[in-house]
Amino acid sequence: MSTAVLRAGLIGLGSMGRNHARVLAGLEGVELVGVVDPMGDKNGWAQGAPVLSAVDELIALGIDYAVVACPTALHEEVGLQLADAGVCALIEKPLADTVEGARRLVEAFESRGLVAGVGHIERCNPALRSLRSRLEAGELGDVFQVVTRRQGPFPHRIADVGVVKDLATHDIDLTGWVTGRTYASIAAHTVSKSGRPHEDMVSAVGQLSDGTMVNHLVNWLSPLKERFTSVTGERGCYIADTLTADLTFHSNAAVTTEWEALRAFRGVSEGDMIRYAIPKREPLLVEHELFRDAVRGEAADICTLRQGLRTVEVAAAVLESAAGRTTVRLDTDSAAA
Repeated sequence: MSTAVLRAGLIGLGSMGRNHARVLAGLEGVELVGVVDPMGDKNGWAQGAPVLSAVDELIALGIDYAVVACPTALHEEVGLQLADAGVCALIEKPLADTVEGARRLVEAFESRGLVAGVGHIERCNPALRSLRSRLEAGELGDVFQVVTRRQGPFPHRIADVGVVKDLATHDIDLTGWVTGRTYASIAAHTVSKSGRPHEDMVSAVGQLSDGTMVNHLVNWLSPLKERFTSVTGERGCYIADTLTADLTFHSNAAVTTEWEALRAFRGVSEGDMIRYAIPKREPLLVEHELFRDAVRGEAADICTLRQGLRTVEVAAAVLESAAGRTTVRLDTDSAAA
C-alpha cells in the first residue's frame, strides 16, 4: 500500500470526460498531469492540465493510471495501448463495443497484473449502495423481481452506439450488482424511431441465476426523464430513484385489510412506507476515490473488467434476442467477480 501522490491522465474531454477532469483535478492523493483530446480544449475543461493529441504522449509523462472517456469504439484500442505500457486504467462503460474486444481488454490487463475497472457509475449512487447493503443483510427476504426504467430525450452526444449499449448497460450492471446474481436468460424487443442506424428503445425481460425475474425498459424517446429501480421480495418492495438518490421501502404489513373485496384484489396487505435518510455524495467522486484506493493496493469495491465483460455479454444477448425474436440463454458459470 502506497500513500504517494498518484499521477493520473485522462483520455477524452467529451460530456463525461470534462466531469472526470473536474473530479481528478480536486481528488486527494492524485495529480492530473495530462489530458488527451485531438480536438483540443477550447472551453478549459482540462482544469489547467496540458492537453495532448495522442495517448503515447500521455504515457510518456509517466502516469500511474488513466481514465478512458473517449468514444466506446475506441476503448479497446486505447485500453490495449495503456496495458502494453503497464498503466492501470478506469475505462468508461461499456467496457468495449464488442464482446471480443472486451475479452481482449480483460486478458491484456489481467495478464500484466494491472488494476483496471469499468465506470459503471450507478454502483456509486447513494440510493443503490444503500439498497445493496440492505439486500445483503437480508432485510427483504427472498428477492422475486427487479424492474428498471431508464427513459429520457435523445442525447446528441451519442453517435456510435444505440440505447442498449449506452443506457441499458447501466441497468444490466446494477441489477447483477445489487442482487449478487448473474443473468441466465434474456428476451428483448427494440425499435428505431429517430432515423439513426441504432435502436433507441428496448424492452427486455429476463431471469437471473437464482430465478429472480428482471424487467428493463430503456429509451431515448421520452420527454420524461426517469431513473427508476424497484426490487420486490417477500417482505415488501424497495424503490430507488437514482436521479434524486432517494430510497423508499414499501413493507408488507401484518395488519389484515378488513375490506374483503380489496383484500382479495391486493393479495398482500399494505404496510408502512419508509423514505430513508442517506448521505448523498457525488457518485463520480466516490467512483474515483474507490479506483484511486484500488491502484494504491487497498481493498476497494470497483467494477472489475470481468464484471464489465459480463455486462457487454448480456447487452449483446439483448440485441441478439431482439434481432432473432428469441430468448437467449447465458452461461452463468462464465461470470466472475
